[in-house]
Amino acid sequence: MAYKDLREFIRKLEKEGELKRITAEIDPVLEITEITDRVTRAGGPALLFERPKGSRIPLLINMLGSERRMNLALEVQHVDEVAARIKSLLDFQSPQGLLDKLKMLPKLAELGAFFPKTVKGGACKEVIRKEGFSLLEFPILKCWPQDAGRFITWPLVITKNPETGKRNVGVYRMQVFNERTTAMHWQTQKHGADHFRRARAKAGEGKIEVAAAIGADPITCLAGVLPIPPDLDEMMFAGFLRGEPVEMVPCATCSLEVPANAEIVLEGYVDLNEFRTEGPFGDHTGFYSLEGEYPVFHVTCITHRRDPIYLTTIVGPPPQEDFFMGHAIERIFLPVMKMQYPEIVDIAMPAEGIFHNLMIVAIRKSYPGQARKIMNAIWSLGQAMFTKVLVVVDHDVNVQSFREVVWKALCTIDPERDVQMMLGPVDTLDHAARIQDFGSKMGIDATRKWASEGFTRPWPDEIVMDRTTKAKIDALWGSLGLGR
Repeated sequence: MAYKDLREFIRKLEKEGELKRITAEIDPVLEITEITDRVTRAGGPALLFERPKGSRIPLLINMLGSERRMNLALEVQHVDEVAARIKSLLDFQSPQGLLDKLKMLPKLAELGAFFPKTVKGGACKEVIRKEGFSLLEFPILKCWPQDAGRFITWPLVITKNPETGKRNVGVYRMQVFNERTTAMHWQTQKHGADHFRRARAKAGEGKIEVAAAIGADPITCLAGVLPIPPDLDEMMFAGFLRGEPVEMVPCATCSLEVPANAEIVLEGYVDLNEFRTEGPFGDHTGFYSLEGEYPVFHVTCITHRRDPIYLTTIVGPPPQEDFFMGHAIERIFLPVMKMQYPEIVDIAMPAEGIFHNLMIVAIRKSYPGQARKIMNAIWSLGQAMFTKVLVVVDHDVNVQSFREVVWKALCTIDPERDVQMMLGPVDTLDHAARIQDFGSKMGIDATRKWASEGFTRPWPDEIVMDRTTKAKIDALWGSLGLGR
């Protein structure tokens, strides 16, 4: 059974020794960040601040900041179990006969069971406030010294495509301007920004409805960062990961639906022609992202539980909590990438590469130029298009061992021959790009070179001791007094 809400997961974390309650009064301005940063780097627990300064609402942070807590959230021993489920669903063959068609029915029925379920009411609407509310009642963090203010960092921002009506759920930071307005940091390539642009092109002026849900069961909280196609409902995929559908409830003042088990919901609108300076903000790159002009979100109604918990996270110099989320997503979606490109054996995105700066890909090479083909293929895949440096190695290189990757890749390349440069879209947060959203990328073909690729010299064997000698020394080792 999936966790029904955030507090059930909190109870699980506490039972497993993965949660620490902080009873001292701690300031959401900088102090909670400093504590959380130290705890995360030490491999410590989730933190529930019961008395954040200036608010009556407790704050949960570092909820998924370890591999073990991510596995607890997914209810698996290892995230590869989820990848195996996805692989099983993707292994559809065109049915040839009646028996094959019958074999497909359970998989199709399983998929159908995960569509979001609309319900009349939910815990997120226990309190409905259309007047007399303030965002400043919540313990919203100012994370780093040069941040422009307080930022809501883990909202599930819900919009509708103005042309198709399809829902999108994304996680976009929201700088709090005052009691009832925030910025909406819609980066250029994000689906929320696309909805905003389509609405402007269609109407020219007016508003679009927006809702932001804060705090839910852990998998629903992940929904907004999943790199799924725009036509696939994030809540449906969250239902697949949970093993049961996400219950959605209509908002109190607009036509959008939000997770019924959310702790807090902000309802309102974005004016199509209103922009305001947002930032700077200490970002996941480990640097401050620059200020820029972004749409303004007007909060017209807040609904919440009677005793809400404010869920938040911090980003900054890696590794932070977002690394553990990103690593899990990398493993979960690897089968999808392998299905499109079967030569891929494994991928790795080191924490220090902050997701989009470095990807290492191992392939089973079977024809000349295949490494270059994979570079271009990955640069055409959704958010993978932002990958600044892409290193392609042979199938027998362990991409999870960065020591092995550096050794073997550097011994394999001739820089002039094996480095490929290209121009294209880059992450909005890439402060090194020549202009915002556009810059260069580098691909490195670190595979063994073949004669068919113009390499005419012999390629040497890797140094490996023979098995007979290793076995003999294994037998002798205990008598040598050298320890383990």
